[in-house]
Amino acid sequence: MPLRIRSGGHNYEGYSNGNCALVIDISEMNDIEIEEEQGLVHVLAGVTNKQVYDYVSSRGYPFPGGTCPTVGVSGYSLGGGWGLSCRYLGLGCDSVEEIHLIDADGRLISASRTNNEDLFWACRGAGGGNFGVVVSITFRLPPKVESVTLIEIEYLHVTSQKQLEFWEMWQSWLNQADYRMTLISRVYHSVQDGLAMLVRGIFYGTSQEAEQQLQAFLQADPTKSNLEETTFLQAVQILGSGYPAWEMFSAASRFVMCDLTPAEIFSLIQMVQNPPEGSVFTGFSLYALGGKVAEVGQDDTAFYYRKAKYILWMSTVWEDPIYVNPGRAWINTHFPLFASMTEGAYVNFPYRYLPHWLCEYFGCHTERLQAIKQKYDPCGVFSFPQGLRVSEHFETVWCAGPEWDTYHSAARQSGMNYRGFRYVGEEPDWQTTESQEDPPSV
Repeated sequence: MPLRIRSGGHNYEGYSNGNCALVIDISEMNDIEIEEEQGLVHVLAGVTNKQVYDYVSSRGYPFPGGTCPTVGVSGYSLGGGWGLSCRYLGLGCDSVEEIHLIDADGRLISASRTNNEDLFWACRGAGGGNFGVVVSITFRLPPKVESVTLIEIEYLHVTSQKQLEFWEMWQSWLNQADYRMTLISRVYHSVQDGLAMLVRGIFYGTSQEAEQQLQAFLQADPTKSNLEETTFLQAVQILGSGYPAWEMFSAASRFVMCDLTPAEIFSLIQMVQNPPEGSVFTGFSLYALGGKVAEVGQDDTAFYYRKAKYILWMSTVWEDPIYVNPGRAWINTHFPLFASMTEGAYVNFPYRYLPHWLCEYFGCHTERLQAIKQKYDPCGVFSFPQGLRVSEHFETVWCAGPEWDTYHSAARQSGMNYRGFRYVGEEPDWQTTESQEDPPSV
């Protein structure tokens, strides 16, 4: 019987679930312990972003976690861990000091820079579900901060030309950006916003400094903007408050290694202008890299794409499950053009139809990772459709079933915000940051 390991349950291709599979759910293993004198925080593997932020940041520490509050910190960091502090603090995996996991023989194994170093290397970028059940992670604490600047800028009901100019402006900003600032931007079309763009981010500095660095964005006639000095905890709570509790979507990710040309950008914007049947949101998300991410050597961890400029994520969202096939077909149809401009894929944003997925996720690290897999899991007990392999074995791909009807009914009543962030000036709905049962992933 194949195994699946589940903490936050946010795997985009449903690999934390499975038909005819044994799901090992570690979500209730959520204790946290801090050792301030040693500068360490120990978390059990079921801890979520919200839980670690509430515990650590209430004591004045930032943390290189993700934006969605219900994502599990273990899966997030084991796959690399992009977040809105990554250009300043590095990826989530860059702060990992020690990992404990249960192997296929039921043994507790620790991995660090001085113990099982090969496994420690592999788990920082390729550790999710491949080598065992991770049960705890020790992170290095960053220095305390009194405040950060929350960045929120949005442009609603614009033209495709404005979207092109915005994308070019974003790339220009990134080429000279202060490493203390990390931004995510979205260029999209939705039923509520029309053609639109948004910027969200965190700056480890004052609002006056942030305003100077964001002049191009602020002079581009945004619909609304907000540069607000606040505590780190309040910033991540505000950013997380806009995430939908669940949604039905299809997506694919790639890495941008050099600036896209205007012609390439325009061809992607044309995709956004022609969403699939039933789509309520279709767009591209741009996740800034560089800064401290690029300062770590390409071969120092299993995360391969250290030199990429940003992650580019293509997605479409629908409300009614009858549109699952048009949504998936839209991604699959446009993926070849999308892939021709970019490289690889981010393992935390998986796409099941990658033709050579191991090389796409792990680049030239694939052979070394396969050898480590053979050493620590020689029988391939821990497997999933896009996991590291030691031999061919039985595996099942989970797919959506009739239970979607229940979630679809809830969607009609929820007033969901598919853009992923609150509107500027909107009061945060703090209840959306509470942990709750996740529906199955499409």
